[in-house]
Amino acid sequence: MYKYIKSALDRVCAALGLIVLAIPLLLIALAIRCESRGKAIFKQVRTGLNGKEFYVYKFRTMWRTDVPFDKDNPVIEDDNAELTPAGKILRKLKIDEFPQLINVLRGEMSLIGPRPFMPVYYEQYANWEKERLSVKPGMSGLAQVSGNGYLTSEERSYYDIYYARHLSFFTDVKIMFKTVGVLLLGEKKFLKPVSVADMEKMKGGESADKAA
Repeated sequence: MYKYIKSALDRVCAALGLIVLAIPLLLIALAIRCESRGKAIFKQVRTGLNGKEFYVYKFRTMWRTDVPFDKDNPVIEDDNAELTPAGKILRKLKIDEFPQLINVLRGEMSLIGPRPFMPVYYEQYANWEKERLSVKPGMSGLAQVSGNGYLTSEERSYYDIYYARHLSFFTDVKIMFKTVGVLLLGEKKFLKPVSVADMEKMKGGESADKAA
């Protein structure tokens, strides 16, 4: 039942969020433009629900936007030379993701769901990993509150697929609260490596025992 009303709830929350945050978001965009040349918001092609491609929006946090993405190491370190001073702060607080409220409002994303990757990385997935595309991508997800950058690529896929198979309102609420915890305490505090047994079950199409 929840999956049928999730999209409507997402859009209502996204609309309210954009209204409430309108002035802060405009000030952030202005600060980015004043600090460095280029657009404050950039868009990038990502793979969404059922493999459909769409443009995801983010605040620009780097001097350039064509930095290669590493599927196995998706988290850009704070000392990366490509990050602008303001960009380091925006990334640390995850504020660079806020423009994706537009994607949620348009129905391309959800507030909670697997993070969307570029199409080139979707093509590298094993067949079992593609199940993560059975739900809309999200601004935050189970993998992001289970260690994210400290997880392997397969572990992130595990959590994404576990979420897709156990989608519920209470799971989404739990992830929202954990997202706040990650912002305050850091990803490592919430690290939960996946056991070999659970990983093998997931790859075999079985229901794994537990997630976060």
